[in-house]
Amino acid sequence: MAIKKTFRGEISLYFSLVFILFTVAILTFQYQREKKYRTAQLENTLDIVTKITWRFIEQNHLAQDNKIDRVKELQSLLPQPNTRITVIDNNGKVLFDSFVDDYQLMENHLMRPEIQKAINSDFGSYIRRSSTTNQEFYYYARHFQNYFIRAALVYNIEVKTLLKTGSVYIIFVAGLFVLIGILLFWVTGRLTDVITKLKDFSIKAGKNELVEIENTFPENELGTIGRQIIQIYNKLKKTKDDLSNEKEKLFNHLDALDEGIAFFSSEKVQTLSNSRFFQYVNLISKKAVISPEKMLKAKEFKNLIEFLNQHKNDIVKIAAENLPKLEYTVSKNEKYFKIQSIIFADKSFEVVITDVTRLEKRRLLKQQLTSNIAHELKTPLASIKGYLETILENSPMPEDKQKYFIEKAFNQSERLTELINDVSLINNIEDAGELFEFIEVDINKIVDDVYQNYANRIEKNKINFFIEIKPNTVINGNESLLFSIFQNFVENSIQYGGTKIQIQIKCYHQDEKYYYFSYSDTGVGIPDTHLPRIFERFYRIDHGRTREKGGTGLGLAIVKNAVQLHKGEISVKNNPNGGTEFLFSLSKK
Repeated sequence: MAIKKTFRGEISLYFSLVFILFTVAILTFQYQREKKYRTAQLENTLDIVTKITWRFIEQNHLAQDNKIDRVKELQSLLPQPNTRITVIDNNGKVLFDSFVDDYQLMENHLMRPEIQKAINSDFGSYIRRSSTTNQEFYYYARHFQNYFIRAALVYNIEVKTLLKTGSVYIIFVAGLFVLIGILLFWVTGRLTDVITKLKDFSIKAGKNELVEIENTFPENELGTIGRQIIQIYNKLKKTKDDLSNEKEKLFNHLDALDEGIAFFSSEKVQTLSNSRFFQYVNLISKKAVISPEKMLKAKEFKNLIEFLNQHKNDIVKIAAENLPKLEYTVSKNEKYFKIQSIIFADKSFEVVITDVTRLEKRRLLKQQLTSNIAHELKTPLASIKGYLETILENSPMPEDKQKYFIEKAFNQSERLTELINDVSLINNIEDAGELFEFIEVDINKIVDDVYQNYANRIEKNKINFFIEIKPNTVINGNESLLFSIFQNFVENSIQYGGTKIQIQIKCYHQDEKYYYFSYSDTGVGIPDTHLPRIFERFYRIDHGRTREKGGTGLGLAIVKNAVQLHKGEISVKNNPNGGTEFLFSLSKK
């Protein structure tokens, strides 16, 4: 039969263990402290001997006069008459030893442990047996300018006793242990009554019952704590009941929403969802999904799964003000669903699925309308081109005039074709940006391709072209749109900037999320009154000049939309020394 542990028994056991550990630690500390103190006393005495010896040598010029053996005159004046004094030069040769008469024959002492320590610091000490006298000594050596002075005491019973610590402190601590144990036994008896009442309270609390505040608690701090615990419990129970009611309201609200909403723990376990979420998940998935958790394994939710896995494995702490978010659209059986997700600081996350079929079809209708307009424009253009080509082949008029008008008409048709392409591109960026394929793109390669496309015109206009972008400047973006950004800039500079200008493209800064680029030229610039509107569709600074030199009026609008699709921003300014500078950012991911 197992013995039931009591509070008093457990706390006594814990106290004993803690106090024993504490006692051992204190005794060890005190032992080391007293040992160091006694050792320091002994070394201080020997240090005084070395300094007295040094003063005696220096004041009497014994080293200069080669009379070091006069040091033996000090023996009778020292506090310890049996102190051994040795003088050793810097090369280790023994110049004097008070215990050895023929000290000139002693071996070199440079490698003695105490001498080596004195070389590396002010002094050195060591306990060892002397190879000369065959006695065990406590050595202490100090290095002076031209020699070492070593003082030593025979390591006998007297010295060992001096260094030995006392045992009075151990007896004191043991007595204190017994006294505190008796006091603890009495205190635990007082505590038992309060603990018993708190145990009865915990049993009732476990049954989710309201508990009346006991008046039998003692009138002390423990009694106050007991009453406060019961009072707090009753408040918490009331709060819990209120939260249950609010939770029920929340469930009713979620079920009334048109969106499907679900909350998941950091371990991808669903904690809360509405019925519409389950309905939408099954509409999107090819296979029947029994539970929301299985959604996170379906291939139809690949983008969501990759997003969640990326941030789950990310060791960087998520900041509350910058939570990771995902938003994309999927189509299934002529229905369109917008999937949104946000990851919270504790790695739990929310998934929202919205049926955007109506909005998406409206967008597609608008897109189709734009495409139809483009088609209607292309049809007469094809006819015009065919007609003009026929005139060129069967011209009744002078050949030079025929060619002149035909080339004019042909150029206009090409310009209209370019316009249609630009309108189509900008509509795609604005209305179907999520459909563009994003891959890792090297910006240096993009800029180099643009330069190669315009190399002949750049050379013809005597333009200096500078690129200041570091290798491996890679972003996750659409290669075609990124090409359009730099292409439109360069084409504008060539067409409107003039000759013998300078074009500079550089990445002047980067942080964790963005690269920051600058595109500038030293051309004629843009009047300040036009700067706020140059990113508008079809906006032209000089209509006559634009028509004369070509262009659709959509180039910078395409640039702005392409930058925004890459989560960046763009601005423009005129440089004080002439020319225009565009500053824009592109997201790394």
